Amino acid sequence: MPRIIVTADPISSDLAAETPVLLDEQVRSVHLSTDHAATQLVERLAWAVSDAENAESARADRPERGRHAARSRRSAGSRTRGALQA
Repeated sequence: MPRIIVTADPISSDLAAETPVLLDEQVRSVHLSTDHAATQLVERLAWAVSDAENAESARADRPERGRHAARSRRSAGSRTRGALQA
């Protein structure tokens, strides 16, 4: 089934768990069969693209703490739990 997927991920085409998906919709020819249906589809697509742009600019405005800091917090927590169980 054909799909339209709009994400706010400028780096990769792979969807990760943290990738915001703004639109994920199955599309059929009926969605383009009338002017009204096509206008509604394009309107939903425009909203999703606008939301994706906003999400990307919000991400660019945040200071880059990156995934490295999150990983070190996770691994420190794992070591603590392991030490408590031993």
